[in-house]
Amino acid sequence: MPATTMDQLVSLCKRRGFIFQNADIYGGLQGVYDYGPLGVELKNNLKAAWWRSMVYERDDVEGLDSAILTNQKVLHYSGHEDTFSDPMVDCKKCKGRFRADHINGKCPNCGSTDLTEPRPFNLMFKTAIGPVDDGSSFGYLRPETAQAIFTQFKNVIDSTSRKLPFGIAQIGKSFRNEITPRNFIFRVREFEQAELEFFIEPGEDEKWHEIWKENRIQWWIDQGLKKEHMNIYTTPKEDLAHYAKACYDIEYQFPHGMEELEGIANRTDYDLGNHTKAQEEMNLTSHCHKNPDSTQKLCIMDDNNKWVVPFVIEPSMGIDRGVLAVMTEAYTEEDLGEGNSRIVLKLKKHLAPIKVAVIPLKKNNEQIMSKCHEIKKNLLKLGIGRVALENTGNIGKAYRRHDEIGTPLCITVDFETIEQQPESVTIRDRDTMEQHRVNIADLPNYLREYFL
Repeated sequence: MPATTMDQLVSLCKRRGFIFQNADIYGGLQGVYDYGPLGVELKNNLKAAWWRSMVYERDDVEGLDSAILTNQKVLHYSGHEDTFSDPMVDCKKCKGRFRADHINGKCPNCGSTDLTEPRPFNLMFKTAIGPVDDGSSFGYLRPETAQAIFTQFKNVIDSTSRKLPFGIAQIGKSFRNEITPRNFIFRVREFEQAELEFFIEPGEDEKWHEIWKENRIQWWIDQGLKKEHMNIYTTPKEDLAHYAKACYDIEYQFPHGMEELEGIANRTDYDLGNHTKAQEEMNLTSHCHKNPDSTQKLCIMDDNNKWVVPFVIEPSMGIDRGVLAVMTEAYTEEDLGEGNSRIVLKLKKHLAPIKVAVIPLKKNNEQIMSKCHEIKKNLLKLGIGRVALENTGNIGKAYRRHDEIGTPLCITVDFETIEQQPESVTIRDRDTMEQHRVNIADLPNYLREYFL
């Protein structure tokens, strides 16, 4: 069964080099984490899987990589400056600070009801731009990746000649000044998002909203999550974000509870409508901010040669929450009998940080080590991902380590490899622990078939 406590995952992540607390030697920085040698591989593999499914495998999506620093006007006209805040209260007794909508009028620390009146707390990080920090020139660290997609909409269609429906995808860092970061990497101040803005004809939004909901559920299943551990939450109208007509949340059973993994929002024409010039000419359905500053009409010609402002369906996932979900699902403790057990991370093979470990039976044997280096060098040419040379000298401990970090295959080079012809190695499967001999000459085809 999956991990049941966050402590299990936190311990594994630190012990094996997946995720570390940022600035740990100085007591840490709350809500900020660093990805270690294995964590960065897992995270990159999850991003690559998303990008492949969104951009490479579709014929109607383009990619974008926009700047983190954001013009103040972008977040003014998007509505973030007015709405991107949480209601906060302070406990007068213990001095704790909490979101007013999370505590039901009682301090969760001390139980006191002597609280301040709720007041807005801005979630965006403001930063000075230019040589003098006098407040006259500033921008924001972007709180989401979506707004740059909307502001670059015309440049993308002008350079690609796209027609509706089509999408623009982006993966990148976002920053939110969370009041109470919690649950490891689930809620943090610096995080990575993968967002698609899918532009469609007005009136086709409900159809495409359903299509993308089913598409995204299946993608998470393909990453190893079990459907019975997921839930689809339909946001009530009174709880919708200011830009949304409707929203589905794909929730996952994290160790701390069923919580949002990905949102799929119907944003109508709100975003392009807010950022476009000549709003009065656009027949907008959304209530938008008046915008005298935009220099471009953010519209596209439809099949009837009429200019329209597209509606938008937005599947938006947190990469960090995705990493936490796939690790939770993959975490397995197995009883091997006779007092033996093992922890194995049963990650999908395309997500595994290390695809193959090459292990010498004896690390101080020159011939065995030479053959290990040769095999690793040749396997890297296959392009299957990271191939590691495991040189601990203890074959049992090496197997257990690679079980715990999710390596699908271990290749052992032993005395039979260097003494007999044709040269062969032992391949061990992570999940079944079964071993069999394979000729070295057959390894490339064996691994291509296994991974690709």
